[in-house]
Amino acid sequence: MWSRRQGRLRPTVCGVEELRRRRREQEAALRKARREQQLVSKRLLREDVPEEAGEGCVAAILGEAEVRGQGKVQQFLRQAQRGTEEKEREGALVSLRRGLQHPETQQTFIQLEGSMRTLVGLLTSNQALLQLEAARCLHELSHSEHSTIAEACLPATSYLLTYLSGHSPDFIELCLYTLGNLIVESEAVRRQLLPQGIVPALAACIQSPHVAVLEALGYALSQLLQAKEAPEKIIPPASASSSILASTLPQHMLQMLQPGPKLNPGVAVEFAWCLHYIICSQVSNPLLIGHGALSTLGLLLLDLAGAVQRTEDAGLELLACPVLRCLSNLLTEAAVETVGGQMQLRDERVVAALFILLQFFFQKQPSLLPEGLWLLNNLTANSPSFCTSLLSLDLIEPLLQLLPVSNVVSVMVLTVLCNVAEKGPAYCQRLWPGSLLPALLHTLAFSDTEVVGQSLELLHLLFLYQPEAVQVFLQQSGLQALERHQEEAQLQDRVYALQQIALQG
Repeated sequence: MWSRRQGRLRPTVCGVEELRRRRREQEAALRKARREQQLVSKRLLREDVPEEAGEGCVAAILGEAEVRGQGKVQQFLRQAQRGTEEKEREGALVSLRRGLQHPETQQTFIQLEGSMRTLVGLLTSNQALLQLEAARCLHELSHSEHSTIAEACLPATSYLLTYLSGHSPDFIELCLYTLGNLIVESEAVRRQLLPQGIVPALAACIQSPHVAVLEALGYALSQLLQAKEAPEKIIPPASASSSILASTLPQHMLQMLQPGPKLNPGVAVEFAWCLHYIICSQVSNPLLIGHGALSTLGLLLLDLAGAVQRTEDAGLELLACPVLRCLSNLLTEAAVETVGGQMQLRDERVVAALFILLQFFFQKQPSLLPEGLWLLNNLTANSPSFCTSLLSLDLIEPLLQLLPVSNVVSVMVLTVLCNVAEKGPAYCQRLWPGSLLPALLHTLAFSDTEVVGQSLELLHLLFLYQPEAVQVFLQQSGLQALERHQEEAQLQDRVYALQQIALQG
């Protein structure tokens, strides 16, 4: 998941500052890898319930070949446009929509001259049912994996944008999901929508009292924020109408993440991912911190920890993942130090909540353990108080119990322990009793170079600050454990350095 840059221990010049410098370089590489993790998807709304009997709907259940053929597509369009009865026209659009669920019909449709013009005409008609079915046809097209189909929908996008200010929540929801699917697929669509005012339109939608609209809005916004040009053209805090940070969206997003009875999990998940993409852009994280992002996310972390203690609902990880990522990345900002305490919360509460979530992940979602450990790493990296909380709450043993989960988890656990150990003799003295040394000797038997390298770094810190560790290490066959790695090119310098310290100690 992450790429790491190995540091090397030198026999004579490797002091605490050198260790700290190397580890900060490693963390910079880890943060870059974390920012590059993207969640790209498309959503499809379908309500294929059986229609009431009617001549126009019979074609919807015909064989696939008959529905998909060019002749049938032309027939459905002609009936929808020129039918004598509204029910007949609506039935033709229903049949067309079902045909458009198939990729080959989608290609047939966009290659048919005048087809999109006809569909847009139906979308803009004054008959609500025809408008709705035309929008559903566009929605099926928007779900295509081909950018050519998304660009074929360009003539419809400005109308979809206009309808976001309508009065039907269901229609607005459909338009939002369709726009979200098109936005993520085509730069041409984004280029057209930004000057037409998609950001102000989305900002207006966030005032909606309807949960389904808010969830669809969060989805569409997250798709927009994942665009490759987002950090330069969409997110920046400028006066342009296309700027996310110049709008009211960030403040409203944080309001949607406020814990309490009004918090809706589905809406919160969408906006937490939106916030994650904004933070990863690194455009103006101090602005988000100034809006109270750290405090809001910290309180939500506490709320999630309480929720996992009350319920077996495995869906909680859907929200926990982006919340952990947002907090982790915000904590790397220098502006954090200016807001009067990293989380504006008591250290013990934050650390205790995080360990409740780690235990939940360990039992239900092991793949999310690195997310929680990454946050713990960023909490402890530059904060003696968070390291003190880790020790005072007796959380070293639970942390060590995570070592066998995977190599990635092992590296992160050892990195957190290094954060604690590098704070000095008092911290190493409290780290030392218990099962730390047996655990380190066990990790030295691993074949993974990153795990062993991080174990060597932790041992080096212990030797520097807790001299009695050297003797116990020797008594428990530590030198033999080191010898296993003395021929490995990436580790031999550090192995030699520790051997020298042990023999001289």
